[in-house]
Amino acid sequence: MESGPAIFTGSVFALFGGGLLLWTAVRLRQRAPVALGVSPVASVAVAGFAGTAAVVLAVWCFTRV
Repeated sequence: MESGPAIFTGSVFALFGGGLLLWTAVRLRQRAPVALGVSPVASVAVAGFAGTAAVVLAVWCFTRV
């Protein structure tokens, strides 16, 4: 019974983290701002950290299945 919520939560984290990392990489490649009105270096760092943290949480959730 407990594996269902872990799979769902892991999937959500994986999709969010992967999407955020992909979006950030595409914006960097196009030399477009990641966040408007924020330092480019800071916005890439925060978005990269948040995406990586979400993927790590997804992996952790999947190990709990």
